[in-house]
Amino acid sequence: MKIKIGNKFIGDGCPCYTIAEIGSNFDGSLERAKKLIDLAKKAGADAVKFQCFKTEKTISQEGFEGLKSGFQAKWKKPVHEVYRNAEFPRDWNKELLEYSKKKNIIFFSSPYDKEAADVLDRIGVPAFKIGSGDITWTEMIKYIAKKGKPVILGTGASTMDEIKEAVDAIKSTGNKNIIILQCITNYPASFEHANIKAIPMMRKKFGTLVGYSDHTPGYIVPMGTVALGGCIVEKHFTDDKTREGPDHPFAMDFEDFKLMVDNIRLLEKALGKAVKEVYPEEKETVVLQRRCIRAKENIPKGMKITKEMLDVLRPAPLGSIYPKHLDKIAGRTAKKNIKKGEALNWETI
Repeated sequence: MKIKIGNKFIGDGCPCYTIAEIGSNFDGSLERAKKLIDLAKKAGADAVKFQCFKTEKTISQEGFEGLKSGFQAKWKKPVHEVYRNAEFPRDWNKELLEYSKKKNIIFFSSPYDKEAADVLDRIGVPAFKIGSGDITWTEMIKYIAKKGKPVILGTGASTMDEIKEAVDAIKSTGNKNIIILQCITNYPASFEHANIKAIPMMRKKFGTLVGYSDHTPGYIVPMGTVALGGCIVEKHFTDDKTREGPDHPFAMDFEDFKLMVDNIRLLEKALGKAVKEVYPEEKETVVLQRRCIRAKENIPKGMKITKEMLDVLRPAPLGSIYPKHLDKIAGRTAKKNIKKGEALNWETI
């Protein structure tokens, strides 16, 4: 399976696609948003992602009054105010998409309402991300899927039945370009619940590509994702973890993200292909590390060879006899004089 986003394919046989989730870390500044795009590109990201929402279309101010639990309990300001401060101005989308094109990095976003989806579709984003929190909003999922562009679906805090309903909703529109992201909805998330093994299971269950939207520290989970066949790794991205804002503390900075990408590329080389073969760099070491049958003493021509005359020692030069043939050698007659320590070959005996 492969899906094309922008000028790159994602899926089987393709490098893992890395997404720098800038989210709210632009801190209300267009210039900071551009700076983070530059840094993400330099760090090796394939794409940058923002969030396109309006507070009044996303949360209920009344509903959150007096309610601040989980990761939101750490926020110093009311939930409504935090969301308001994190809003991404919609007229910035086109400018940043064009800016990203010039930097040769993909720009897309998560639309949190239909108007946002329309805005993003009009400017030409190559894909949509549906956040985990909207997985049960089937009407919105179908609205986005009908745009005909690849849909990346977050599955944090979701049951298998809920994921199936969302995937079925997307497929019902005729859109088959779906990538599911395993995710744990906590900031930061714990390693003990990361459950990377869900990736191959969900691929088999839903017949889609699968990746990981990761909120754990570091790049352990991304490396596991690649090892188990995940096609996307998404990590929150900032330039300074000490800045104020809900996403900065658990995000990767430039050094973190670059180290992750570099190690993913090394891992991809190490994973290789599903075959077992002898590689050129092993040709010499196979001689050095393998054992062969050698003479423990001088053996004159015409003498009957016994096991007591033989040793099994390294190295094993080309043409020498491996120890597995020891029983075949015993009882044979030496065809020529064999010196102590000499490696036997089939012309010798």
